[in-house]
Amino acid sequence: MIDGLGIDMVDVDRIAGKISKEAGFRELVFSPGEIGYCETQANKFEHYAARFAAKEAFFKALGTGWADGTAFSEVEITHHASGRPDLNLLGRTRDTLAPLKIIKILVSLSHIKTIASAVVIIEK
Repeated sequence: MIDGLGIDMVDVDRIAGKISKEAGFRELVFSPGEIGYCETQANKFEHYAARFAAKEAFFKALGTGWADGTAFSEVEITHHASGRPDLNLLGRTRDTLAPLKIIKILVSLSHIKTIASAVVIIEK
């Protein structure tokens, strides 16, 4: 059963500016796997922005916003061989949210040169 729905849009230039100017922002917000993936892409800031939007959409779908015991870098976007994105919870964030009994998290990402967006559906 669907328990939560979240959507977010992000200005790609805003994320590019934060990554370029703020030491540690990238490592605070993105997992090592996400950083490795984004850094290999031709338009890397679009990919970073889409992942940031997915993290925001996830917390909106939870209905709690960013909760204590969770970290943006522990909400990770990965991809299937087919290219379909997945949202995975890692570390303390996974443990903190375990009592919510989330069965499935669906995510969709989209981006163009200036804007990235994501939709997240949580099933319980």
